[in-house]
Amino acid sequence: MILVGVDGSRAGLEAVVWAAREAALRDVPLTVAHALPRWAYETETGRFAEVAAWMREGGRSVLAAAEERARADRPEIGLRTTFLPDDPRAALIEAARDADLLVVGSHGLGGVRGALVGSVAYGVAGHAPCDVVVVRPPISAPAREIVAGVDGSAASPRVLEFAFAEAALRGARLRVVRAKDHRSGYDPADPGGTDALKETLAGLRARHPGVPVVEELVHGHPVEALREAAAGAELLVVGSHGHGTFAGLVLGSVSHALLHHAPGPLAVVRTPR
Repeated sequence: MILVGVDGSRAGLEAVVWAAREAALRDVPLTVAHALPRWAYETETGRFAEVAAWMREGGRSVLAAAEERARADRPEIGLRTTFLPDDPRAALIEAARDADLLVVGSHGLGGVRGALVGSVAYGVAGHAPCDVVVVRPPISAPAREIVAGVDGSAASPRVLEFAFAEAALRGARLRVVRAKDHRSGYDPADPGGTDALKETLAGLRARHPGVPVVEELVHGHPVEALREAAAGAELLVVGSHGHGTFAGLVLGSVSHALLHHAPGPLAVVRTPR
């Protein structure tokens, strides 16, 4: 099941369309969810009952608009809508325990002016129990290419598995990018990590013989390298943590930066710290 969070914003509707297309590719059902404060969800009588009813009616309108958009784009998918009674971040994280993938827009109605990514997108990318896609429309029409950012860390095999699967579903080319930057500490020259990555790639090539693969070693900071590589791609895939993790960060430093600066949809593949 794919879960997508909506709030009535344009970014939320873009996330719904992306999620509906992904559900069609995977042949899985789609759940469209809208979060309401618990008091508004539960209050039927008393002083604030009228306000709560108004909020529930607004939520139903949000869900109806999202469902209409999804069915117009992919009428063949199984789809249900639901209210989530809680803060959007907490509610989506809890609901995602039953999901294969959680999809959100890069910004919602509650976005802070000037912020590059919304608080919900950042919160779920750092804490969701499943993989997360943050949908930001690409600047130009995307090419049939998936870009995977790897660094030889323990996160890299899962990133590659996700990226190969997406490329196979879409009939797209896969571009595997490693960045080497001694000044920032990002150096994929570790022999153990390199050998393990080669073995993973070989195994995935055998499992997905129809996926064309391009491997690139780029000299420069990984954030800039991946931004440039993904400029015309359908999807950029990174791990939630890698060699570039700073102590105390919910996400690794690279995935954290790309949440703000990715040129299009970004998949954050969840991996244990």
